[in-house]
Amino acid sequence: MRATRLIRHSLAALLIGWLTTGAVLASERWVVLGGDIAETLAALEAEINVIARDDTVVYPPAMAELPSVGYLRQLSAESVLSVNPDRILAAGHAGPQEVLEQLAAVGVSIEIINAPPKLEVIGEKVRAVGQLTGRREEGDVLADALNAKLAQLANLPALPTTRAMFIMQHSGLTPRAAGSDTAAHTALEAVGLDNAFAEMRGYHSVGAEALVKEAPDVVIVSERGLAAMGGEAALWQLPGMALTPAGRHRQLITINDQALLGFGPRTPDQLLTLRQNIEVLLNASTTAQVSP
Repeated sequence: MRATRLIRHSLAALLIGWLTTGAVLASERWVVLGGDIAETLAALEAEINVIARDDTVVYPPAMAELPSVGYLRQLSAESVLSVNPDRILAAGHAGPQEVLEQLAAVGVSIEIINAPPKLEVIGEKVRAVGQLTGRREEGDVLADALNAKLAQLANLPALPTTRAMFIMQHSGLTPRAAGSDTAAHTALEAVGLDNAFAEMRGYHSVGAEALVKEAPDVVIVSERGLAAMGGEAALWQLPGMALTPAGRHRQLITINDQALLGFGPRTPDQLLTLRQNIEVLLNASTTAQVSP
């Protein structure tokens, strides 16, 4: 009977030395837990063994169509075992811990990649997944390319001071904005924007008074969020929005929040695209102001 094991990797340990995983058998059945891990597998062309996922895996489309075993943080052993997996590749916040221990106890190999939600560890996470799936060389190449893009972003000239509001979703007539300690805040800082709501922590609903007070110059909203609120016209009709610089000048950028905020292989390109869109918007605004 195959020995059971529960392996929890830290990125520091992965950089120092790797556990030997052996050859990956074509017949192995994998479950992937975590959208960033799934995207990394796909980017490394290492997803052929994946037979199931959790609810956070929505990309690539082929993987999103696989059976789901539930939500990443609220797994049940019964649901995971129903797909008869040999191996689980999971993000560090997968759980509960007791469920992972139950799965390991019945012979499922658990590989957990702990990676804090920071841009600078995306490359390390890619290398970790590459090592664990027998794609070490491919992982090194991809990690170097992603790090080069992040370095390119960091070396861009500073933007004029621009206050941005990042809307993830809305409830009724109240948009839910990103404060500090969020992936969205990290993304705003990375492209050179000031978060208009940085004084609050996490994601919170903001009313008309707060909108007017913080006066964002530009609104950044997910494509899904904009569609949910009824489109761009509905956005500008939110209470207080017309009194902000963004509302007066219709300064809006839409993004793919899953690609931008997942801190996976798509994130560096999404950040560069966001930066380009901001520059275009600011240039158009400047041109409009100086035109006779």
